[in-house]
Amino acid sequence: MLLRLSPSLYNEIAAWAEEDFRSVNGQVEYLLSECVNARKKKNK
Repeated sequence: MLLRLSPSLYNEIAAWAEEDFRSVNGQVEYLLSECVNARKKKNK
C-alpha cells in the first residue's frame, strides 16, 4: 500500500521508529493498531 506523507511527518515517524527499535513500516503499523484499539475501547 502506498502512503503519502509529508517529509516532516515521515522524519518524525522515522525518528520515533528508531527510538523504539522498529522500522518505519513497523512504526506505522504500531500506530495504526493503537488508534484502532483506542477507537474500539471508546465505542464500547
